Amino acid sequence: MKNKTTAALLAIFVGGLGVHKFYLKKTFQGIIYLLFCWTCIPAIVACIEGVLFLLSTESEFNQKYNKH
Repeated sequence: MKNKTTAALLAIFVGGLGVHKFYLKKTFQGIIYLLFCWTCIPAIVACIEGVLFLLSTESEFNQKYNKH
């Protein structure tokens, strides 16, 4: 089970490297973030994603990232 608070903190603090994507088992997206980290665009997108994670409800997060 992935935790939404952990995913949000990873996205906000080290999201520019795609760490939150690897945590959420989105390996391909994580690699894309790593490839483009020098542009700072992934860092901006990751901060937005982190806020969206925090604003989502537990059930929304679980439905999207904790599928069984």
